[in-house]
Order: sequence, then C-alpha cells, then structure tokens
Amino acid sequence: MLLEALLDVGSDLELGSTLQQIVDTSTALTGARHGALGVLDPDRDRVEELYTAGMTEAERQHLDLLPDDSSGGPAALVEAALVEEDRQERPPGGPPARGFLRAPILVHTEVFGHLCLAEKPSGPFSDTDRALLRVLAAQAGIAIGNARLYGTARQRERWIAGAAAVTTALLTGTDAADALMTVAERARVLAGASAGVILQPTEEGGMEIVTASTLDDPAGIVGTVIEPGSAVLVQLLGGEPVFVEDSATDPRMTTGVRSRFGPSMMLPLQSGGRLIGTLALPRRRGERPYTEMDRLLATQFASQAALALVLADAQADREQLAVYEDRDRIARDLHDLVVQRLFATEMMLESTRRRAASEEAGGSEAETGGSVETQTDELLGRAVDELDSTIQEVRTAIFALQQPPAGAPSTFRGRVLRETGGAAALLGFPPSVRFAGAVDALVDEETGRQLLAALRGALAAAHRRPGVSAIEVEVDATVRLPDGRTGVRLVVADDGRGEDGRPTTVTWQTPA
Repeated sequence: MLLEALLDVGSDLELGSTLQQIVDTSTALTGARHGALGVLDPDRDRVEELYTAGMTEAERQHLDLLPDDSSGGPAALVEAALVEEDRQERPPGGPPARGFLRAPILVHTEVFGHLCLAEKPSGPFSDTDRALLRVLAAQAGIAIGNARLYGTARQRERWIAGAAAVTTALLTGTDAADALMTVAERARVLAGASAGVILQPTEEGGMEIVTASTLDDPAGIVGTVIEPGSAVLVQLLGGEPVFVEDSATDPRMTTGVRSRFGPSMMLPLQSGGRLIGTLALPRRRGERPYTEMDRLLATQFASQAALALVLADAQADREQLAVYEDRDRIARDLHDLVVQRLFATEMMLESTRRRAASEEAGGSEAETGGSVETQTDELLGRAVDELDSTIQEVRTAIFALQQPPAGAPSTFRGRVLRETGGAAALLGFPPSVRFAGAVDALVDEETGRQLLAALRGALAAAHRRPGVSAIEVEVDATVRLPDGRTGVRLVVADDGRGEDGRPTTVTWQTPA
C-alpha cells in the first residue's frame, strides 16, 4: 500500500494535490481519524498552506501545527523527528486526540513544514505508523522542495527576461519620461505590485515621485515628495534599499499616499556611484509580503535598469552630439562658402552701380533722356536688395542650425501629447488627454499617422469655432470591431457650438 501511494504521489505534478494525497494516504495507512500537513512560510514562522483530512472547517481554522518549543531549531527537530503523546486533551485548537504523532517535513536540515496524525481508534500509534509517517514526510519534503526550486527558477527567469526587455527598449531610443515609465511598468508587473513608482532627487534635498505606473487611478501619487531628513530618505540617498512590511503604519514612511499601501520595496537606481533615483514597488494593504527571493531579484533588476538608463542617456548624448557636430559643419560651410560668395557678389554689383552712375553724370543726360541710366540703376538696386535678403536668410538658417533640436517623441502616446501641447499655444488652454489600453503596443506606424492627421484636423477645426474653452481627447485601444478584431478609437470633443447649437464631438475608429 505504501509503494502504491508513493507511485501515485510521484505521478502528480501539481503540488497542492500531491500534499493532499500525502495527508489522505497517511491517515489511511495508519488508521488515524485526523491528519494535517502544514507548509511553513520560508521567511516567517507561520503556516503558509494547510492540508487536512477528517477535520471540520472550525478545527482547521484553529489548528496549531508548530512545535511548542522550537528553540532548538532544525537540529533539535531532526533529533526528535517523531513525537508521540498519549493524551486525552486535544492539541491547541485541534480535534480531541488520544494519540498524537508529528513528523517534521525536512529537506536536508531545512524545515518545510509538519505532518501530523491524531486519534487512532484501534490503539496507540505503532512503530510501523512512525516509519510510514517518516517516509511520507520525506516524500512531502521532496515535493515541496522541488516545487519551490522550480518556482524560484521560473521567477528568476521572468526577472532576467524583464531586465533584458527593459535594456533593449531603452537602448532602441526613447526620451527620459518614456524610459522611466518603461522601468516602472515592467517592475510593477514582475513584482506583482499594485504600483511601480520612480522617485528622483529634488533641489531641496528630498525626493519626488516623477513617474507612476498603476493598475487603477494614480491620482495624488505623481508629485508626492519625501521631505529632506526623513529616515527612509537617508537610507535611499546612501544607496541602501528599504523594505517595509506595512507602509501605512511604518514610522519611516511620511508621505500622504502611504495609507494606500502595505508591503513595499524601495530600491536605489544607481550605477557607478551615481544615484539616478529610486524604484518603489508597493502592494495594497493586506496583500502578501515580499519574500527574500522577491527582494533579491528586484534589487538585481534595479541595478540592471539603472545601468540601462545610464547607457541610454549616454547613447542619446552621443546621438545629439553627432547632430550638433553635423549642424556645426553645415553652418561652417554655409558661412565660409555661401555667405562669402554672396557678399562678394553684392560688393561687385554695388561697385558696378556706382561706376555706372559716375560715368553717366559726366556724359550727356540730354542725349539719353535718362532712361538707360535709370533702368540700370533700378536693376542693379534690385539685385543688391535680393542678395542682401539672401544673406540674411542664410544667416537665419545658420542660427537655427545652432539651436538644440526639439526632442521628437518615439511613441504614439508621446506624439499625441506633443500635438495637444502644441495646440495649447493657439487655443489658449491645454486640451485634456486620456489613454485607454496599451496604446503604444497596439497602434502601428501607419495607423498612428492616420490618427495624428485626424487629431490635427479636429484641433484646427476647434480653434476656428467660436466659444471653445475646453477640449477632451481620448485614445482608446481596447475597442472591439464588428469583425472581432482589436481597434483603436480617437474621440475629440469640445464645448463649442456646432451648426445645431450642440457641443461638437468627432470620432475616428480604425483597426489597430
């Protein structure tokens, strides 16, 4: 029966059903009425998961499987691997038990949990029962250990892939705001956090939240400041990570948004001794705390992300420097070649005009009637004026080439914000913009050009309409088209009055 049970346990790849089968098998083989298997949290002295047989829900809720005295640590548990107590009283919170048998679930010297049996109707537990329980506890330890090793490997694989994706995204070219959002959003997903937040140092010596990626409304998060002198800030500025069990109650947390969150990690983004900012990954109150493995992987991700940010910044500087050098070369060529030649031509024409005027003054004006001289003078004057205007225009172009280029957003979201920001100068107020869905991922280049053209037309039309004081722009990438494909919808609504006297709303919808 034991061999059959072990074969059944070994053939099941799902940990929960495997452990439940071990409890059921141990009670069946020993004849015990009650069985329980508690899996310990790897980082805390508490039962993380509980599997039982022959118990009511009330008994499950109050069951205490931890040893009464664990001061001896794992070595003591190994030495006294099995404990039997013939007693009439029940274990704390558990069912009435005439006999109680417990075996620690071990892998090497690490305690993963406890397997317990209680109340054998046929009499006290025998040596055979002890041997069976030892074998089944060992099998449970192997199953739990393998499951945790597999889970850790998968978790590490996800974080490594996430760090690589962030590095690739940053080095393909993006502006500073998009780069920080990329880091915050990827870290939030990997950590299972409710928010991914980037803080950067302020001139006053504090830290301000400049980017926030959240599952719900981020209102009130961006712009929040950690004041200088706070305990958590001292650690962060010193390059030390901060781990918080409950943000709402931890005295080190002083921001106004701390009441929203529970467990949190705050990880410095630093590379080569340079502190770029801080990556914060808070979870909601009541959610599970971060494990030691979570903290280790997130810290490694933060180091990799900081290096990627530095490299992306350096690459952007190199590209901008190349643009400046090319502009300097063009400006130098324009000045040395074009302007010099134009100026020489102007001088030559001016000299010709003066000489012609001088010769004409010495001749007989009566013979020519002044017509030839006047025409020549007008022609040369116009040529000189044209050349002078050309010189001024070229000089203006040279000056423009020497100015820093405006950063062109690389994402569709950034281009929409640039269009609305540019329209604000003409409208006299900034349009309100809202995005829904993964806009940057779903809108391709061609669709983006069409939507941007439609957006420009709608903003221009709104500018021409009288009485417009507010414009709302919405880009929704979660639309389902009638044929089942995913689409994107652009809606531009203003409070101006159309021909029918109602507010104007313009809508475009296209496949993504």
